[in-house]
Amino acid sequence: MLAAARDAGWAVGNDVGVEYVARVPGPPLDGLIVDLYYLEGAPPYSRLMLPAAPAPLLIVNLGAPFLIRAGTDVDAVEYADGCAVATPTRAWEFSYPTPTRSVGVHFRPWGLAPFLPMPAFELCDRPATVEQIWGQPAIAELRHRLTLADAPHEMLMLLEEELVRRLRVIDGLDLVRQMSSAVAATGGTVPISDIGVAARASSTYLAKRFKAVVGVTPKRLARSYRFSSTVLALDVAAPIDWGDVAAGAGYFDQAHFVREFREFTGLTPTRYAEVRRRFLRDHPDHVLDGWPLPAD
Repeated sequence: MLAAARDAGWAVGNDVGVEYVARVPGPPLDGLIVDLYYLEGAPPYSRLMLPAAPAPLLIVNLGAPFLIRAGTDVDAVEYADGCAVATPTRAWEFSYPTPTRSVGVHFRPWGLAPFLPMPAFELCDRPATVEQIWGQPAIAELRHRLTLADAPHEMLMLLEEELVRRLRVIDGLDLVRQMSSAVAATGGTVPISDIGVAARASSTYLAKRFKAVVGVTPKRLARSYRFSSTVLALDVAAPIDWGDVAAGAGYFDQAHFVREFREFTGLTPTRYAEVRRRFLRDHPDHVLDGWPLPAD
């Protein structure tokens, strides 16, 4: 069953207390979205820390409200209908209700903008509610239709239809997409000026369109890709030479690497490895493993 689902563009996961179903959308959304997903059950931890990554997110909440503490916020904010999160520049904390139930969208860096009524930079480290971006009547109707659906697959089809209906044209999207893809292909290690796409527009125009579409400048996006590529490649089960990791990622010195590590994860490198090991030990092969960290 799982193999057949994957062959059909679906991914299904079941852990103790958690059901996760993901679907890759068809055209025209496939160039904007990594996948649509359904999540239900008891999360592995009530509070998760999500390191900054070049990955905007939309969640339509179908259960009790959840809490987000983003950017430099001291207090967590309650989100009842869901949220939209543009490319973050620092770690953010997500508190699930238990149990939780939602559908969501993992976007490519440029993918959220065509569904927003405002420039993406206005959501940078400041998540919006779904009501703020689509209006209360629209999100109330969508949530109602989702709750009436018979199965996760049907719910994701409804979500995809809603996104197709709301898709709009964004100025400079193709240029931003090409540039972002080139940055991703290099892991953020190549200077922006050395990427061929950059020659097609002035640095001022690129920065302006990137902030409107992605939420951050090309240079900031490259930093995010470089950091994410480095951290996701770590084998926390083995001894880690942080000096070698920093040098391999192109950082000028280890102190610079540590500062950026704290900014992107909220943790020191050593503490990050300890927390990752805890997740792997407590919940091996969990469907949510890979990026979130326990914050409890």
